[in-house]
Amino acid sequence: MQVQINEIKLIELFIDIDDLLKGFTAYQQSRQVGKSRQPTRTPALSESEVCTILAAYHLSGYKCFEYYYRQIIQERYLSYFPKAPSYERFLTLMSRCYKLMWLWSLHCCLKAKRTGLYIIDSKRLEVCHLKREHSHRVFANSARKGKTSTGWFYGYKLHLVINDRGEIINWTLTPGNVADNNTALLQKLLTGLSGICLGDKGYYTSLFEWFYQQKLHLVVKPKRNMKKDVPCLIDHQHYLKKRALIESVNDLLISVCDLEHTRHRKLENAFAHIAATIVAYQFLEHKPAIFIPTTSTNHNMAA
Repeated sequence: MQVQINEIKLIELFIDIDDLLKGFTAYQQSRQVGKSRQPTRTPALSESEVCTILAAYHLSGYKCFEYYYRQIIQERYLSYFPKAPSYERFLTLMSRCYKLMWLWSLHCCLKAKRTGLYIIDSKRLEVCHLKREHSHRVFANSARKGKTSTGWFYGYKLHLVINDRGEIINWTLTPGNVADNNTALLQKLLTGLSGICLGDKGYYTSLFEWFYQQKLHLVVKPKRNMKKDVPCLIDHQHYLKKRALIESVNDLLISVCDLEHTRHRKLENAFAHIAATIVAYQFLEHKPAIFIPTTSTNHNMAA
């Protein structure tokens, strides 16, 4: 699927990241952070322009970033990026901006509406075939062997929390061997949310009561050997059918935003592309959503 991004969307991306960068720079200066190391020269592209190009690529539907940069950025959008360097030089600039790209993705998540109904799930990201795990070098220091319902893999897990409108509320990336019900992971993803959160049986945790005290009902699919009368599990079970929404979100991240591929040759560039995928998805005009009647939702979400 290939979607040609228009100039208006390109400008919208640039304004959003440039405003964020200006605010972040002002915060650093007020705290006197980041002044010890100064660049020796000014790059041809600013950090805002680099992040804009990355997000625009993942929003376009193209599957090869080199082709997109050479044919679209250096030709069609040359008037917007007149100082665009060579493709090889851009890869160097991209590796310097992966932290800003990550910050931008979290900033986009903060703008998503807290509706009171959330879905949590994880998706595996393979960096190589399982048989090559011992000879793999690019992600050798961070990727790990893990297992999901579809089998073993070598790579990372992308953890997502979305609302009923299909917007990403929070996300993080962990090695493949981190369990979905990891205590620190769940607290990082769900702290601050209130309402109902739906998950599969992999999210059964001892934190049910803790989240309940935080006004969040964590509802998971019961396991076969699980007691049938656990209060935290039987409440709002009728909402579990809505959990399939997150599969539609994962499908868009892969098919449209080009989340999953193994062509990365540098760790920082891979993280920049993953964060750019989240940003691009947040800027999609049409996202999958579910309809919940207002009266029923308010009644069932009451703490």
